[in-house]
Amino acid sequence: MALLAALHSSLTHEALHGHPTKNNIVNEVLVCLPLSLIYPYRRYRHTHLLHHRNTFLTDPFEDPESYYLAWWQFKPMPYPVKLLLRVNNSMAGRLILGPFLSALAFILSDISKISKPSSLILLGWVLHLPTCAIVLYCLYLMGIPFWLYLLGVCWPALSLMSLRSFAEHRWHETPEGRTIIVEHSPLSWLFLHNNLHLVHHYHPKEPWYKLPALYKSNREKWLKRNDGYVYKNYLELWKAYAFRPKEPVIHPALDNNS
Repeated sequence: MALLAALHSSLTHEALHGHPTKNNIVNEVLVCLPLSLIYPYRRYRHTHLLHHRNTFLTDPFEDPESYYLAWWQFKPMPYPVKLLLRVNNSMAGRLILGPFLSALAFILSDISKISKPSSLILLGWVLHLPTCAIVLYCLYLMGIPFWLYLLGVCWPALSLMSLRSFAEHRWHETPEGRTIIVEHSPLSWLFLHNNLHLVHHYHPKEPWYKLPALYKSNREKWLKRNDGYVYKNYLELWKAYAFRPKEPVIHPALDNNS
């Protein structure tokens, strides 16, 4: 069930990019049941499409999916919070803590913005809660306790997606150099080839099954474009960053000491 929930997250990502149909409503209906419970489809669609503005990648104020902070945001935080954020930038930390920290940050951010008159956040949640109720009712019919579904399905599903996103972006002077290529993974089917993430960012309208051919057709071009930000597989990333942060919490361009 965790694998299916993770695959559903990947399919949701495809839907918001206009696959399998060009009709946004049809795509939304196809993936509307939130198997991982946390993220409303319309909120994810809005924030993820903002993330696809490649010139703003990793900017903590313009990129909704950035894990960086400015120094003045980080400095006043309590030490335990700073420590959690540093641990979260290791792969083990991201897999264990990442689902909880990301969900908490997302929900708190939406709460702080939901009262703005021009905000569509409330609509996203209004549409999301009934679909959550359907999932919870199905759990009731199957006799699956909510706590077991939360810990045994939602958490590992989001953890698997955290594996994919762990190193997807880094700070680099050029936008092209900020997005990773992970060339091989037995989980490529689960991620719908988004391990070839640079290719997806340059061809977001192409369906998932075309990404490998686009990459193989001109591999050297892609590796030159992102300044060699490539890993053979996720095991290579694990060996390098399992228990040490891959990136600083403070954005290198927004560090008071830089």
